[in-house]
Amino acid sequence: MPATKSSPKRSSRRWLENQVNRFHHRVAYAEALPQLSLLGFVCGLLTAVVAILFRLSFETPLNLLLPSGSESFEALPVEARFLLPVCGALCLGLILHFLKPESRPVGVGHVIDRMQHHQSHLPAKNALLEFFGSAIAIITGNSVGREGPAVHLGAACSSLFGQYLKLPNNSLRILVSCGVAAAIAASFNTPLAGVIFAMEVVLMEYTISGFIPVIIAAVTGAFLFRAVFGDQQAFSLPLIEMGSLWEIPFLILCGLAIGLVATAMLNLAQGCSRFADKPVLLKMIAAGLLTGAVATVLPQVMGVGYDTLEQAMLGQLGFWLLAAIVIAKLVLSTVSVSLGMPGGTIGPSLVIGVCMGGWLGFIGGMINPEQASTPGFYATLGMSAMMGAVLNAPLAALIVMLELTYNPNLLLPSMLTIVTATLTARTASRLPGLFSIGRDRSRYTSPVFQMLSRAGVTSLMELNFAHHSHLIRPEAAREILEKKPVWLVIEDVGEPKYILKPVDLARHMEAQDPLSWDEDTRIDLLKIPAERWRLHPIHSRATLQEALILMRQKDGRAVYITQPASPLMSEVAGIVTRESIDNYYQ
Repeated sequence: MPATKSSPKRSSRRWLENQVNRFHHRVAYAEALPQLSLLGFVCGLLTAVVAILFRLSFETPLNLLLPSGSESFEALPVEARFLLPVCGALCLGLILHFLKPESRPVGVGHVIDRMQHHQSHLPAKNALLEFFGSAIAIITGNSVGREGPAVHLGAACSSLFGQYLKLPNNSLRILVSCGVAAAIAASFNTPLAGVIFAMEVVLMEYTISGFIPVIIAAVTGAFLFRAVFGDQQAFSLPLIEMGSLWEIPFLILCGLAIGLVATAMLNLAQGCSRFADKPVLLKMIAAGLLTGAVATVLPQVMGVGYDTLEQAMLGQLGFWLLAAIVIAKLVLSTVSVSLGMPGGTIGPSLVIGVCMGGWLGFIGGMINPEQASTPGFYATLGMSAMMGAVLNAPLAALIVMLELTYNPNLLLPSMLTIVTATLTARTASRLPGLFSIGRDRSRYTSPVFQMLSRAGVTSLMELNFAHHSHLIRPEAAREILEKKPVWLVIEDVGEPKYILKPVDLARHMEAQDPLSWDEDTRIDLLKIPAERWRLHPIHSRATLQEALILMRQKDGRAVYITQPASPLMSEVAGIVTRESIDNYYQ
């Protein structure tokens, strides 16, 4: 009677397991759009929730502590402006000192590195450090941004969600991109810019299977963020347009100047990477002292700096103040983040670009006061040009500008300045972008890598195979050959596994005299004339790229997908050969 009652439960559990297995197998294919779209929606929700909590984690304390709101560090006395960044840096230094080195990397660069070398598996410890560490850094007025941490948190939540579901690694790449897009969409209230940023900077490819889930995630994240914080942009921009076509030559010069500033930022970041082996506590204290010292005379560099950005766009900052902010913000933000302080560089790059553009706008007004556009016009162009040049993401920068301003009149001049600045920075610095400094992305950007990373091994594995120990009776061999398997797996307990083609076994048997066989006759599959390939194990969640790398490392020709073994079941769930992978991408 108990068995009868439990059988429906076992049937339901078995049905659920079958559905989960089918889902896992389906998302191993590159064209699993319905499944990936559903996952993208969930990732958008998760990212938006985390992004909301992260923003409240520093805005709420700042609104309570600062006299005039969350960006009014200028209202603090001189002593507070010095001690606040130093105390924050000291606190962060102590936290990082007691963490293991592998738990310290954070930011967009960390996300890209995990996608490239760790199949999009992002650890939870690094994400927790990013959440609390960046909040501490921003609250204490250190010159870091909030968008980079949001990107890391969105990517980590999406990756951990996929890891919890035990999804194939190829689908984790898409989920991480969904988290990145939703984070950018929520941070700036720019869903399209989030999509382009994720595809251009993180995923580095444009495919239908990637676009649709990422778009769904970006829209979901933006809607949920708007429901909490309202339908407002990250900062207010004036309605502006270009005064005259005669300004085009000057716009090219502006692009060159901003490209050189971006080059300085990239070179400084690369120079700071030389201090990677220094004690982390010492690095944090140095960054805090530097920020505190500068903040005593130039408080506009403290925090994210979007209040300074708005003032520059509205033409409320003077010529020399803009120049001072460009230099100070560039040095402080780059040094702080490059030395390992949690926080981002996307926001600081926007502030630097705005102030640089406004400064160039003053020069344009001096040269041609009658036809020159307002400093706010050049400030807006400088913002997008600096972002495109520093991040090596010209299209994402252009879309950010369009979605923030809703002003098509800026499209042509923005394209001109962004392209000029990006080319200048790439040529002068010879660096591919801020997030790629110190990282080898050559394999990651290859077309073969991109294609093989989109599909899991289970999508290409061969299931039509037979397995036997290396000694086999002639009768058993005939039975196997009658089933016409593609491969014969030689499998002995505790011994390496090999595969051979059944046709080689058939030829060997044809060459033998059946009359000489008796009950004790055994055919040794490891000794007959045949081409045998060593099988190397690989997890069912691995991508085709991982399988190819494993074959190259082991100098092999085939791998087998593992499954839990039992006395009546082989450990081999499927076989993927080098030939099948070559056929896939060729």
